[in-house]
Amino acid sequence: MSRLDSFIRRAQAQRACLKDAVRRTAHLEGPAIELGLGNGRTYDHLRRLLPEREIFVFERRVAAHPDCVPDEAHLLLGDFRETIPGALARLSAPAVLLHGDVGSGDRAKTATLAVWLGPALRPMLAPGAVVVCDQKLKDAGLEPLDLPSAVEAGRYFMYQVIG
Repeated sequence: MSRLDSFIRRAQAQRACLKDAVRRTAHLEGPAIELGLGNGRTYDHLRRLLPEREIFVFERRVAAHPDCVPDEAHLLLGDFRETIPGALARLSAPAVLLHGDVGSGDRAKTATLAVWLGPALRPMLAPGAVVVCDQKLKDAGLEPLDLPSAVEAGRYFMYQVIG
């Protein structure tokens, strides 16, 4: 499969999972989180899907289109390992939806980050919150969810916060 075909499949899976996560969390109160702003496409999509929710974005450094950058109050800059611990104090409430696009070209670094990320995210998430991520996460408090029918297994991952 070409890199373009792979990107298209990933973007379609991401969109389908986000749509499903929005449906699953419609009854919950709280903000959303975007881990990894990148060029801002997914953040822009989340703003359209969730116009009523605050969206907090975690990013190492901003490289997005200027129209796709959150205001200073909703942008947490720096390495995830420094910005995620204690971030609940910056949020208006525990988040009910989190999207993480944290994979990089370095598989070993991405795998190490994914192992750390599952347990690190939990303090920021409300019971029943849905996590949509490009990486497989492991944490006893994250229950895997079935993917939308159009998404092939392993392309994207969804979890619900237990308790």
